[in-house]
Amino acid sequence: MNKVLMVIMAAGAVVGGIDRIMGNKRGYGAKFEEGFQFLGSTALSMAGMICLAPVLADVLGKIIVPLYRMIGVDPGMFGSLLAIDMGGYQLAKELAVDAQIGSYAGIVAASIFGCTVVFTIPVGMGMIREEDRGCFAKGVMIGLVTIPVGLAAGGALAGLSVQACIRQNLPVIVMALFLLLGLWKIPTRMIRGFCVFAKGIRCVITVGLVLGAVEYMCGIQLLKGMTPLTEAMEVVAAIGIVMLGSLPVVEFLQRILRKPFCMLGKWAGMSPAGMTGLLVGAVSAIPAISMYGDMDERGKIVNAAFLVSAASMLSAHMGFTLSTEPELLGALIGAKICGGAAAVLVAFAVSGKRTGTVNAEAESA
Repeated sequence: MNKVLMVIMAAGAVVGGIDRIMGNKRGYGAKFEEGFQFLGSTALSMAGMICLAPVLADVLGKIIVPLYRMIGVDPGMFGSLLAIDMGGYQLAKELAVDAQIGSYAGIVAASIFGCTVVFTIPVGMGMIREEDRGCFAKGVMIGLVTIPVGLAAGGALAGLSVQACIRQNLPVIVMALFLLLGLWKIPTRMIRGFCVFAKGIRCVITVGLVLGAVEYMCGIQLLKGMTPLTEAMEVVAAIGIVMLGSLPVVEFLQRILRKPFCMLGKWAGMSPAGMTGLLVGAVSAIPAISMYGDMDERGKIVNAAFLVSAASMLSAHMGFTLSTEPELLGALIGAKICGGAAAVLVAFAVSGKRTGTVNAEAESA
């Protein structure tokens, strides 16, 4: 499967490259360029954390390892609190006792729960209008409820037993329940907390990037045990290479599926913008969130629910997995599709009638 996907990505790179040479007449050349331009933002979001991962694992390990062992969970699952491409994978691998659990935590759980905590919620709440925050919060809550579906599907595809998957995900499920309760009862405080947490992560990543740059340019290791910045950039470059082909392929898929999705949207009682947002969100959360103002109320709830599990499935997360542990690509895609589909189904059921905001506090968040 992985070889087939890589051949498809390579074909996308060829088509995108040819179209760029021909003057970007069909738009695939622009996507080819966009894939390469992702290198900068990708490096800023993850290179510093990759550099710091061994140090953080050493420091956190003194607390996390005994605590997680006490409840019968592999310490590597702690990495699932960060996004897959923001240090979650590296932290999971460094802390893991069982390499298989570490890979599952860093690829599957971090791409769903970690991405939601450190990226989707703070970025989404910061981008959308105040009057849309109630719908967004309601959708996120639905997505959190259906997270176990994606985690279980990914665990099965990663070779974990049902019992092991449930046991290892206990901390994630408990934290998801707390987030769900917080978004329901105190959305304003939760939103502020997410934004502060995201800023803190960005500061840590920046510090790691600065320390790695100083070590590379001056040969001075200010913090012992760090991964060299050049090694971190190798991971970033591998993702960028995959993105050269994946974005043209996704653009092609969006074009051929646009009309069927619009027809499906009419049947499901959702605006075309809402249906298109699902396609776009599977590529990247940011453009999907930027379309939020054009969606109807049902589309806003459904898209927010979908993003919790399925965000960036066909671009950054797929590229990261192919560059680190390609054998887990099936687990990643299976987890995101199952979790996203479950969230969409529940969101459709909940938003069948006219829906209001989560509560008055969410409107003033």
